[in-house]
Amino acid sequence: MIGPVNSGNYLLVFARNPELGKVKTRLAKSIGEKKALEIYHHLLRKTKDIALKVSCFRVVCYSDFVDFNDLFDPTYFYKDEQYGEDLGQRMNNAITSSFEEGAERVVIIGSDCYDLTSTIIQSAFEALKFKDAVLGPAKDGGYYLIGMNSSNPTIFENKEWGSSNVLLDTLLSTKELGLSYELLETLNDVDTIDDLPKELKVGMTDQ
Repeated sequence: MIGPVNSGNYLLVFARNPELGKVKTRLAKSIGEKKALEIYHHLLRKTKDIALKVSCFRVVCYSDFVDFNDLFDPTYFYKDEQYGEDLGQRMNNAITSSFEEGAERVVIIGSDCYDLTSTIIQSAFEALKFKDAVLGPAKDGGYYLIGMNSSNPTIFENKEWGSSNVLLDTLLSTKELGLSYELLETLNDVDTIDDLPKELKVGMTDQ
């Protein structure tokens, strides 16, 4: 990953490559793989739109390979690939690389939270001026956003990713390290058909 030196705020968008049968698998059990992929494309577009409204250096971190011809315009988004054994290692590696390049504050968001806004992301960067970490709690017990003002690998170690304890375990790690943190408002990730907002739910229930 190569970015501008001392650019201040880095926004890392963690995204899965949108391939049939590989995204929104829990949702696909209710509406089918094709419609689940369609939903994921909607989520990616929403994520792109809100990211563009934030004053920052933007990086899309792909799960499997860098896609240079997708909806993320390379004029506004640098593109990189995630690497690491699990989600924690991948996030830590991306954050560490960003700080090595000169970032002052790094925020990671996923591409599953339809209710996320540019205002919330901007508030995360603002919080990092005064706090060591910031987290956006998800209703399922995980988080839709995490931000740091320095690299702290311990925060991402020994976590049961995908479980309902991820947020709590992360907060415990933060406290054990003596780091200050701020919690943002709680939002809902789109994982099942019950999570779909009305805008996306219409016409999506038939397989």
